[in-house]
Amino acid sequence: MAISSALWSFALVVGLLTLTPGLDTALILRTSALGRRRTAWGVVLGIQTGTLVWGAFTSLGVTALLTASHLAYTTLRWIGAAYLVWMGFRMLRNTFRGLPMADTDASAPAAGADSLSGGWRQGTLTNLLNPKMGAFYVAVLPHFIPPGTGHFTMGLLLTTVHILIGLLWSAVLIGFARVLHGWLRKPQASRLLDRITGTVIGVFGIRLALSN
Repeated sequence: MAISSALWSFALVVGLLTLTPGLDTALILRTSALGRRRTAWGVVLGIQTGTLVWGAFTSLGVTALLTASHLAYTTLRWIGAAYLVWMGFRMLRNTFRGLPMADTDASAPAAGADSLSGGWRQGTLTNLLNPKMGAFYVAVLPHFIPPGTGHFTMGLLLTTVHILIGLLWSAVLIGFARVLHGWLRKPQASRLLDRITGTVIGVFGIRLALSN
């Protein structure tokens, strides 16, 4: 397989994965729709930071050890599941208590703040505590590394393709969410969005805990 063919094939696979609605989509849409553009881009950059870390670790063979060790994978899976369930629970709890629409992660900025760094911490934690990202890279990435190429260099190149696609799709999501910003300025609409997002995050965490 030529390098160009490997890049295009990998782009198709991760492109379909990126377009599939999931946890990342919910976080980006929710944060941007509430008018926190800097925080939303922080979440995007954090998610892509996590992707870069998973890609680099896979290229070095570190994540292969994670998938080979049942105890290590299970531990990370439970930590990630607990984090997501707690995030979703806090988001839902705040809407029923009538509290301000604050970011739900303890590492995020204070209520009402629009912080790039706070969004970055939230996005990075969410991505790194999802062991399925590591499992995906271990299962998929090696198949797109042509024989005779540097494993680490080619792995990072493929990961960069994934990151670029993620950034482009995130820009589309943030632009779409800005259209809804006027409607979501209403407290009832904001609570509805947080209840939907909190439910999605909580369900994702529960599924992660119950998965093998």
